[in-house]
Amino acid sequence: MDLRFTPEERAFRQEVRSFFQDNLPQEIRQKMIDGRHPSKDDIVTWQKILNTKGWAVPNWPVEWGGTGWDPVRQYIFLDELQSFPAPSPLQFGVYMVGPVIAQFGNDDQKKHFLPRIANLDDWWCQGFSEPGSGSDLASLKTKAVREGDHYIVNGQKTWTTLGQYADWIFCLVRTDATVKKQEGISFLLIDMKTPGITVRPIQTIDGGHEVNEVFFDDVKVPVENLVGQENKGWDYAKFLLGNERTNIARVGVSKQRIRRLKELAALERVGDTPILENPRFREKLAALEIELKALEMTQLRVVAAERTREKGKPDPASSILKIKGSEIQQATTELLLEVVGPYALPYVPEDEGDEALSNEPPVGPDWAGPAAPTYFNWRKISIYGGSNEIQKNIIAKAILGL
Repeated sequence: MDLRFTPEERAFRQEVRSFFQDNLPQEIRQKMIDGRHPSKDDIVTWQKILNTKGWAVPNWPVEWGGTGWDPVRQYIFLDELQSFPAPSPLQFGVYMVGPVIAQFGNDDQKKHFLPRIANLDDWWCQGFSEPGSGSDLASLKTKAVREGDHYIVNGQKTWTTLGQYADWIFCLVRTDATVKKQEGISFLLIDMKTPGITVRPIQTIDGGHEVNEVFFDDVKVPVENLVGQENKGWDYAKFLLGNERTNIARVGVSKQRIRRLKELAALERVGDTPILENPRFREKLAALEIELKALEMTQLRVVAAERTREKGKPDPASSILKIKGSEIQQATTELLLEVVGPYALPYVPEDEGDEALSNEPPVGPDWAGPAAPTYFNWRKISIYGGSNEIQKNIIAKAILGL
């Protein structure tokens, strides 16, 4: 298998990089470099810029705004986006519910939702996990009972990322409790303004408000918002999660983090010696770079296999990418803490804003602030999208045949 890029592919990479340099607002890029979260307005602004260029939804069919790029160009685009770094288009719309609607939705759903997802006119969130139904997602208990032209939805979702901003939520709900648990699940699109929906924030260990609980009390959802067939939602969820796990590898993110680590380790000193020249630190950094290169080669093999894979069928090898990608991302935060050292201790949450920061005397370099909260926050990466333990089970069954 030849994993080298062609001259045309290298030219495409340069085209993408030049577009990012010319069009991403510098203040947004600086947030990304510093490891701070882009705001909702930042994400909306950038996705609209991408959509104007025709690049917001590169993984979609051409008739719904996709670029028509082959898997290699899609990979190059994502790699450049993450390593530049620039904010990703909203994952829940572009890489999750959008492809599901494009693949399994009816024509009315495609015409109504897909253009709005591409331009981020609607902010979507994901309603999968529940208390007691995280890794064992098929045990979910949120139920939808059909009454005439509506489903009546009752239950609770949790860890709903950025749900406080959402206009819509895509949900897995139980529509038949008499069959095997995977066979009684349906995929619903629910307007967050519907009476009976309550969003309650969950404060994370870094002091931020990123995730939420969402409660459904007799929420009426039109039957026309059912995607595909009733009780086939588990198939659509597996399709969605296959896409999510491939993207979770985030090779470009780890490239950028390592590049930044080297810059900062060259600045910080222990005595008269830059941390970057410490043999033990260099050994750790080199080992991490080797693991990242191996992950990148694995991802390229998965990308190459996309050409022959049955359309709509997830690749179980994406579980390998998810496991190793999450471990490498977490390792970059550990090395950053080594560089920052005691400067990581003082921390003012971003939610308190620039005014709060300006009222405190600076302690250490500006870039040190996000190091500790990022370290703690990124413990989640090996859990969401299906925990790494679940991914190992998938590999054992689907790849190794155990």
